[in-house]
Amino acid sequence: MKTDIVKTEIIVKENKIGIMRIGSINYISLTDLARYKDKERTDYIIQNWMRNTNTILFLGTWEYLNNPNFNSIEFDGFKNESGTNAFVMTPKKWIAATKAIGVISKQGRYNSGTFAHPDIAFEFASWLSPEFKLYLITEFERLKTNEAYQYKVEWSATRLLSKVNYIVHTDAIKKCIVPTLTEKQKQFVYAEEADVLNVALFGMTAKEWRESNKELAENGNIRDYTDLLHLVILNNLQNTNAELIEEKVPQRERLIRLNSSARRQMEALKDNKSLKDLELLQKQVNENKLIEQ
Repeated sequence: MKTDIVKTEIIVKENKIGIMRIGSINYISLTDLARYKDKERTDYIIQNWMRNTNTILFLGTWEYLNNPNFNSIEFDGFKNESGTNAFVMTPKKWIAATKAIGVISKQGRYNSGTFAHPDIAFEFASWLSPEFKLYLITEFERLKTNEAYQYKVEWSATRLLSKVNYIVHTDAIKKCIVPTLTEKQKQFVYAEEADVLNVALFGMTAKEWRESNKELAENGNIRDYTDLLHLVILNNLQNTNAELIEEKVPQRERLIRLNSSARRQMEALKDNKSLKDLELLQKQVNENKLIEQ
């Protein structure tokens, strides 16, 4: 299965460092880190680090802990040869021989070079300069904080789906429809504005959902078990509802208008390509989380 790649960069002591996110893991460009030492000979810097005995031991130990397919026989040979004058090691050689996953060698117009898991990248940065490593860690942690904020909506959709293996959805939610309000629902006064949105989009209050899904309700609520399409519409409805409240529109009228808006958005977005791509990315993130558990 093809895995989407998300690229970004951080600035460390005025140096651009590429970050390549594959699934849920960020890989840091060793090529860019090497430019801190020598802008013209990045490959040589990386190879010089990799021929070191301590580096080979570190890389091997990391793979032992994280890679069930690691070729330990080849590693033992490299370990015995490392440190000698004739020993030469490159990222491609290491990956091909040991089936390593902590280091990635990429070729392409926009993302070529050597990338590594943060554990390995920090080790390389420490070899380059302990001071540089500390700045790298600071900027990398800041990036992760920013990503958590940017993907907050996506995470709210995936945090429980991963635990139930994408199967648990109530019939009222999993279908690409928005219920039409009954006359009784139009007349009812809801105690919380959150339930106005719930009824407009899902056709039921949070309490009604809990009563119908007692087992699921122990670990989440109606919004935790919905899909990405409904979450996108819900976010739009929240903004619309806030504006209607400011305009002092009565709740009954707001409910009707919100429901009508939800049905229009569902029709417009259900086959949207960008949303389908995002749903695929969400599924891949979920799969990676299940593997990690």
